[in-house]
Amino acid sequence: MDNSNLLGYSQKINHPAMAKYIKNANSWSAIFALILAVASVLGFFIYGETSDEMENPESLYIGFTIGSMFLLIAFFQIIGRNKSTTWDGTVVDKKITQKRRHDKYQNRWIDYLEYTVCIQADNGKMHYTSADDDDTKYNYYKIGDKVRHHKGLNSYEKQNKSGDSIIFCNACASLNDINEEYCFRCHSPLLK
Repeated sequence: MDNSNLLGYSQKINHPAMAKYIKNANSWSAIFALILAVASVLGFFIYGETSDEMENPESLYIGFTIGSMFLLIAFFQIIGRNKSTTWDGTVVDKKITQKRRHDKYQNRWIDYLEYTVCIQADNGKMHYTSADDDDTKYNYYKIGDKVRHHKGLNSYEKQNKSGDSIIFCNACASLNDINEEYCFRCHSPLLK
């Protein structure tokens, strides 16, 4: 494969499939939240009608409250996606942190490693991407790499991908082979 086309930021961000992905992500957030909200209201209404522990309208009010929370979460996700901007930055640090969390289902403490990549935007603001017990992104980015965050997406495109054998889909974050042109999962163009 000719690696010269893996230098610089990709113009494929302007491909209609990328705009469609962002629009669909907003639509699916709204639809999913609406389904959960309706299910909450109906579920608590039925519970209030059939249960001896709680009656309607008290049960119905709880359903409306939970349903409203689902709608608000989706609303803020959509607003956040629409308000995000395209910016450039540099990977300035990488950290591995030993952490511990309690698993309430197994009632035990679990040790894990948190792999964090620290990115400083050109305006000085710090951004972080991390994963638990998965060093793939940690190894993908090197300190000093120039990256670009694209509006509406929750990922970073590396400026120099010439030495890479993998590439992350900037739409759905799936890991792909660098030789592929489209993401195997969401079929968006890979930014290379």
